[in-house]
Order: sequence, then structure tokens, then C-alpha cells
Amino acid sequence: MNFPENLKYTKDHEWVSVEGNVATIGITDFAQKELGDIVYVDIPSKGKTVAKDEVFGTVEAVKTVSDLFMPLSGEVIELNADLDAAPENVNNDAYGSGWMIKVNFSNAAEIDELLDAAAYKQLINA
Repeated sequence: MNFPENLKYTKDHEWVSVEGNVATIGITDFAQKELGDIVYVDIPSKGKTVAKDEVFGTVEAVKTVSDLFMPLSGEVIELNADLDAAPENVNNDAYGSGWMIKVNFSNAAEIDELLDAAAYKQLINA
């Protein structure tokens, strides 16, 4: 499994890439493997401010629907429109073309609460 060292992670299996005040968020390689074939990504939160740990959307796989939890408080400024036509991008490239949202985050201190790659590996191997 892939755990890029430059990313931060949540206990709910989201990943976060931070550039300035913008965070790009998706689900981890582990999460997409657990879900199986992803058939739909529903993120109705563009333009909304979402608090840390609130649900910002859902991922639908063949067998289940899972909530997506916001890792950082902030305003959703961009959705990955490519996922409408190609939700399988999450399975094929979880950390690249499978990203889900970009957020203008409001509390940089929340970044310190996220897991690094080593801590995330420990979490899923526990």
C-alpha cells in the first residue's frame, strides 16, 4: 500500500495535502481498497464552510456507501469535477487524479492534529 510521506492523514482514512492556505483532500489508498470499486462520489458542499470532523460528502462503492469527514475546518472552494464521469479515478490514483475537494482552511493548528505517514501506517496495521 502507498503512504506518501508528504501527506497528512486522518483516523477516518482521508489524506490532506497542504499548500499555503489551501488543503487538497481525498481518501487513502487503504480506504479505496477497503471500499472496492467506487461508482459514485457525492460532494454537495462546494462554497460551504464545513467544520472539522463534519461530513462533507459520501463515496458509493458497489457494496456500501461511506461518509467523508472533513479533516480541517474551512470553505470548500473546489470539487474534482472529473469524478462525476470517472469515479474510478479514486481507485486508480487515490493520491493524484482521485482527489476530491480543495478547502481554504481556517485553522492552521488543526494540521498538527493530523497523522503523519508513520502514525497512519500504525493505525491501519493495529
